[in-house]
Amino acid sequence: MSRIGKQPVALPKGVTVSVSEHNLLTVKGPKGELKQSIDRDIKVEVKEDHIEFARPTDQIRHRALHGLYRALVANMVKGVTGGYKRQLELIGVGFKASNQGNILDLALGYSHNIIFEIPKELKLATSQEKGQNPMITLEGVDKQLIGQVAAKIRSLRKPEPYKGKGVRYVGEVVRKKAGKAAGK
Repeated sequence: MSRIGKQPVALPKGVTVSVSEHNLLTVKGPKGELKQSIDRDIKVEVKEDHIEFARPTDQIRHRALHGLYRALVANMVKGVTGGYKRQLELIGVGFKASNQGNILDLALGYSHNIIFEIPKELKLATSQEKGQNPMITLEGVDKQLIGQVAAKIRSLRKPEPYKGKGVRYVGEVVRKKAGKAAGK
């Protein structure tokens, strides 16, 4: 048995889960609604206070999907109750971030500013305090979407290993390399 797949997903108060005949699972909560298509081989049982997942055989494919769908649904339940938040910081001289609604304007040391449109499902906030690095905060209910958008923003100027300049997640550790050794 999959250790993750056999654990039931607890349903907090205020969260409703429904499964359609085409194995489309819908999770509704106080912060929003998420949908996930489930493979037809994986059986989903919605009880009063939890959800259970079962697989038909011990094939490698079924074992993999068993844990995968349980983890995805657990993330959906957590998202519609508490939500997810991802923060990025810009490290470098002259690096700036500002937003107007869901349009992010980044100055990352290139000859032009980068205009990046954030999906409407996410909330975007930027902050610049004196003496601190500029911060970008993404909030929403979909963990996958937040991670994807944050990774795309980070890819615009990845942290470089010599000075550590670039866009990085808050708390991310960048291993620095030694510079060129001086000649004799």
